[in-house]
Amino acid sequence: FQRDMEEVCRHYAEMGVKGFKVDFMDRDDQQMTLFNSRAAETAAKYHLILDLHGTHKPAGLNRTWPNILNFEGVHGLEQMKWNSSKVDQMKYDATIPFIRQAAGPMDYTQGAMINATRQGFHPNYTEPMSQGTRCHQLALYVVLDSPLNMLCDSPTNYLREEECTSFIARIPTVWDETRILDGRIGEYIVTARRKGSTWYIGGITDWTPRDLKIDLSFLGGSLQAELFRDGVNADRKASDYRREEIRIDTAEPFAVHLAPGGGFTLKIQQGE
Repeated sequence: FQRDMEEVCRHYAEMGVKGFKVDFMDRDDQQMTLFNSRAAETAAKYHLILDLHGTHKPAGLNRTWPNILNFEGVHGLEQMKWNSSKVDQMKYDATIPFIRQAAGPMDYTQGAMINATRQGFHPNYTEPMSQGTRCHQLALYVVLDSPLNMLCDSPTNYLREEECTSFIARIPTVWDETRILDGRIGEYIVTARRKGSTWYIGGITDWTPRDLKIDLSFLGGSLQAELFRDGVNADRKASDYRREEIRIDTAEPFAVHLAPGGGFTLKIQQGE
């Protein structure tokens, strides 16, 4: 890409390509920072978007060049392919919304359909798995700010897990409103995001199971909701989940149990 950036951008723009995900910068020195800036400017010239993967956390470049939709700069899910089982990704997940996310969007590449408990996790390069539950993975699409989102797993796994895949595909990537409903750094977080008249609420926990009571009174009234929550056996089989259509009385706290490394997601349509 760097060898002939102008020609690459011109050629692919003429083909109708909409942008690039550029990877392996792997440094934050002056030379690489200049590369990121040149890439953004050249791509913008040809009306191309960029996802700067394999780079440092954002520091305002997307303010200058809003065609940059996303940055990595995060210990994302790909690390589970090779990292030691001693790595605590669940505590990390419950920390980054408060710290790394303050700098800007992040290309975490969530969405694993093979999920493992703390005891069952092991790094596997050819058939990777996530730490934590399936619903933890679903909730990350709400908790994390990622305007250009990814699906990290094998297409065959998504074809097999149609219910979860369909839900992920419906989650917006840009929002009209965001509220943090509850949380403690490194322990858990519950985030609500609105697109139009639809609210998505996602919550994740570290390896500590939790019973949360969430104040949804700001929504008002009795509302229909789609819920994905940890299954009754999620503490032993992390891929166990339950999908429900429920009615929520927002005058009362919404109660939900999170398994170790667990999570939940709610989709609520106001006016129904």
